Amino acid sequence: MDKEWILRLAEKEDSFYLYNEQKILEHTEALKRAFPEIAFLYSVKTNPHPLVTKAVLSSGFGLDAASFGEVRIGEQQGLKKEEILYSSPGKTDKDLEQAIDRAVIIVDSLGEWARLEKIAKRNHQRIKMGARINPDFSMDGDQGLSGKFGIDEALFFEALKERKDSEYLDFIGIHVHSRSQELKAEVLGRYYRLMFDLAVRVQEVSGSPLEFINLGGGIGIAYGKEDLPLDLEDLGARTGELLKKLRTKMPKVKVYIETGRFAVGQAGIYVTKVIDKKVSYGKTYVILNNTLNGFIRPSLAMLVTGYGGDRAKANEPLFTQKDAFGFEVLSKSKEEETVNLFGNLCTGTDVVAREITLPKMEEGDLVIMHNAGSYAAALTPMQFASLDKPKEFFLTKEGEIVME
Repeated sequence: MDKEWILRLAEKEDSFYLYNEQKILEHTEALKRAFPEIAFLYSVKTNPHPLVTKAVLSSGFGLDAASFGEVRIGEQQGLKKEEILYSSPGKTDKDLEQAIDRAVIIVDSLGEWARLEKIAKRNHQRIKMGARINPDFSMDGDQGLSGKFGIDEALFFEALKERKDSEYLDFIGIHVHSRSQELKAEVLGRYYRLMFDLAVRVQEVSGSPLEFINLGGGIGIAYGKEDLPLDLEDLGARTGELLKKLRTKMPKVKVYIETGRFAVGQAGIYVTKVIDKKVSYGKTYVILNNTLNGFIRPSLAMLVTGYGGDRAKANEPLFTQKDAFGFEVLSKSKEEETVNLFGNLCTGTDVVAREITLPKMEEGDLVIMHNAGSYAAALTPMQFASLDKPKEFFLTKEGEIVME
């Protein structure tokens, strides 16, 4: 990211996000090259900033909507109904009624399926819809698990047999999301194979060709220094071979993969200013502006690892791993020192890092936190303590800074 722009923005702002359009496009184009037969959906909950969303969608992506509000985001960006897949638990009748003409609705439960049919009947409509399935397998190939998302596979097949000839609903596709942030091509490849097998079985029971298979997300990014990036070329080749077999039974089906953090996670940074510095009982504390209430995930990482240790299990999107956000200091000093990075909230949990060695900092220096393009501003409780919210800036591929 251009440090000249960072320094210029910091003249007026004590903390801010900066998103890079060129990096977004590099990642979306990498996906398209690796998976030429796959259609992609942007999981807009990861970062709904209008210019970020516009950049991702400019690559020809559709939208994965997790609320009616996100359906409206897709609509405002000019997407057609069939380009927005609305999948979330707990949709209200109001959500369903408002979304019927704006998105393809993916029902998340048997009750929601029945309510959607009642709404269609009342409105004298025939609606195309899909269902989220909680399959009998996990991404690792183990047995399926109980959870709040989707309809258990056995229950789904029972319902499909009963409802496939509905007067008001046309069942056209399936959705499964098993896990986020996977970096092994062999794990994702095995999961895709299980998904395609499931889709074939669904089509056989349905008696009609499926129009889409949504594989969900899972394509991760290398957060820590020891993480090996996902081999997209390898996964793309595995997927291509699986698709050849699938096409013999489902020649026209559209296959989706959702992406959020891969598209935008590494295209954003969070910049915060050193407000104060103090020594307490021999330890040095650097006080930064707007951390827990500006970019919460580093503070959550400290909280989780404080209880569970450095090997605490990931719990997306709140926690990935302790070293998920690299720190870069813009300082004139060539010396280093061991410090504790804290924010300026009136709570001891507003901690970013403990006993970390960084270039020596003074008041007014800047700390850059990387991997801040995904589940960052969108996830952060910015109303806490009524401090000024950090602004979000967008660096266009032409090299201009825009704020929207």
